[in-house]
Amino acid sequence: MPSKSLTSPARRRQLGAERNTQPLSTVHDIPSDSKITWGRLAIIATVLAWIAYIIYTILREFLNNGTESFRFTTEAISYVVVVTFLTFSALMYLVARQGALQRFRDHVRVPRAELDSHFSAHRSSLTVLVPSYSEEPGVVRATLWSAALQEYPDLRIVLLLDDPPHPTDPAVAAQLQASRTIAHDIELALAEPKARFTEELLLCELELGSAANVTSRAVQRLAGSYRWAGRWLQAMASAETINDHVDTFFVEEVLGGLAAELSLTGAALAAAAKEGTAPTASRMLELHRRLVWTFSAELDTFERKLYTSLSHDANKAMNLNAYIGLMGRRFQREISPSGTILRPAADGAPADFVVRDSEYLLTLDADSLLLRDYCLRLVYLLEQPANARVAVTQTPYSSFRGARTRIERLAGATTDIQHILHQGMTHYGATFWVGANAVIRKVALEDIVEVETVGGFEVRRYVQDRTVIEDTESSIDLGTHGWSLVNYPERLSYSATPPDFGSLIVQRRRWANGGLLILPKLWRQMRERRSQGHPISIIELALRVNYMTSIAWSSFGLIFLLAYPYDSRLLSPVVVLAALPYFLCMGSDLRYCGYNFSDILRIYGFNLILLPVQLAGVLKSLQQAVTSKKIPFARTPKVRNRTAAPIMFVVVPFLIVAFSALTLWRDVSNENWGNAAFAAFNAVLASFAILAYIGLWNSVVDIWLGVTQWLFIEPTPRRAPTIVVRPQPRTLDWRAVLYHGQVEGELPSDVEVIAGPIARPVKAKRARQGVSR
Repeated sequence: MPSKSLTSPARRRQLGAERNTQPLSTVHDIPSDSKITWGRLAIIATVLAWIAYIIYTILREFLNNGTESFRFTTEAISYVVVVTFLTFSALMYLVARQGALQRFRDHVRVPRAELDSHFSAHRSSLTVLVPSYSEEPGVVRATLWSAALQEYPDLRIVLLLDDPPHPTDPAVAAQLQASRTIAHDIELALAEPKARFTEELLLCELELGSAANVTSRAVQRLAGSYRWAGRWLQAMASAETINDHVDTFFVEEVLGGLAAELSLTGAALAAAAKEGTAPTASRMLELHRRLVWTFSAELDTFERKLYTSLSHDANKAMNLNAYIGLMGRRFQREISPSGTILRPAADGAPADFVVRDSEYLLTLDADSLLLRDYCLRLVYLLEQPANARVAVTQTPYSSFRGARTRIERLAGATTDIQHILHQGMTHYGATFWVGANAVIRKVALEDIVEVETVGGFEVRRYVQDRTVIEDTESSIDLGTHGWSLVNYPERLSYSATPPDFGSLIVQRRRWANGGLLILPKLWRQMRERRSQGHPISIIELALRVNYMTSIAWSSFGLIFLLAYPYDSRLLSPVVVLAALPYFLCMGSDLRYCGYNFSDILRIYGFNLILLPVQLAGVLKSLQQAVTSKKIPFARTPKVRNRTAAPIMFVVVPFLIVAFSALTLWRDVSNENWGNAAFAAFNAVLASFAILAYIGLWNSVVDIWLGVTQWLFIEPTPRRAPTIVVRPQPRTLDWRAVLYHGQVEGELPSDVEVIAGPIARPVKAKRARQGVSR
């Protein structure tokens, strides 16, 4: 039986966190006609309100021509620009949401029997790639188990460990060794049910080959097999240690959900046997195969940093690229002074390292979990004739319920809202690959691969690593080559959300970095698709542009509204009417996802304190555009089971509150009531967000760390004293010389080298040594 999970101690539950751990339904509720109608009216109302405000502002300028100051005119223009961009983002939310509602209404779930029948004839291979860097072994273990228990006929799972392979820290070495054994342990645990169900499948095939009909005894035996499988999973679930809500999901939904479904199938078969009836012979084989498929995954671990011939660039994209570039190829390992090299083996030559190829890839983050039929349903979608040019399909991940911290709960709310928006973007053909999980057609990656030679070795880039949002850039690359992407309209994947402000900063700064850099590729895609006769629609273009750049303009726009004292005459009630449908629809969506309508206010304050984080990400994009240098993210230190936040991102939210309060006082003094109300609104919600999501004590700790950290240096580990008897001449490393050639400054003292004009140095040296001609 598998060992218990290895997870860190549970966090203390905060007041205002979430207690309900029950996830939302896998299949979305069918929206009512009235909800769809109200969604359309919200779009119309937003557009009309914006037009009304523009006309109102232009008419004011026209009627007051020559009487208004230049300053007011400039303010009016800039205010209209800011309002237009913010309204556009709100409109894109409403449009994407409307597309999602229509998809939820039209979605029909494929029956389980149809899936089994399809995969009895189509056994396409699938490789699951799980990139991992310094992840806790317990987190990785749960992810690999959720992939291993997929009911798929030909499944291989590879854990791509990207940790330094030879750590000196004993704790880090122990964690790496624990991660290295996970795949093997899971395969050992699966050996018993795999052998049992494989034998029973062979027995069923023999019986059906010799008997005319399916016997009641065969049905009862199959029912017992399903009940046994359910008990095996229940026993595993009972042995698990539950530390937090993610463990609860793994036990109840991944293990418990599969156990319940298998037990239910067993009960149905037992009821059929009791009635003296039986499924057809073909259906019996399908049901036997289903058990074999569920427990037959192959697992392996791969570490690219053990091989000097592979790229060691420190990012997830190159971790994936390194392995994908090896798939379907044969290699010989060669030991060199720099490390192990993988040499492609010639046809017919022996090979000691062979990497299987696959028709499909599933990229899965090490902190994500899949429900049992994720692979079946998504590959089935790809194998429909109408989807022959679909390169990527996914279910945008949902959040784990039961968050122990307030900030994790709210981050989960925004994640669940994003799930809806991504579903709606598919309705308009504007899908983006969300990198946490996705099934990818490998031939599509071959279309976008870029090959180069680095240090004498071939490097293949299937997923671009130019930015940290590699999935977004790959979406554009695939579209340029005539491929499309589709979101499957169900909740079949879940991923962790940041539990504290420091880790949230790392995530959101990464999300804000790269969109502006990728935008030029979208224009190239437009030209390419136009030349192919498949132009991008206006709605698709608008959704894509908004997705890649809205963080930039919304951040700068909010900065202008917060910092500049606009004339109160510009704050018309029509502006509020333009924003109202957006907030009402978001509140409705939050309730649909199991949250509170009032969370829209918390999200607003949440976004205020994240404003410096998003601006930092945008500025990093601009820095990279100017310098053409990739911008890596530094890992932040842990402070008592949480991630410390950089001092700037802690101090600036307090400055936002202070500046809003100052603006409030100034505008009240000047009777600028519109701006005063806006400043008061921002001050209150930002203050609440600081208290709820950062915390006063955590702020003090992080500020103190930021102020004092530069005073300290990491201690250098002591080495054992070395007693030197006498200097010894350095011996020649002939392997390194033959492999690398001469390196400056690496010449041993006992090696004679003849250089320059030959005659004089040779004579002089021989004379000194007393050697005659």
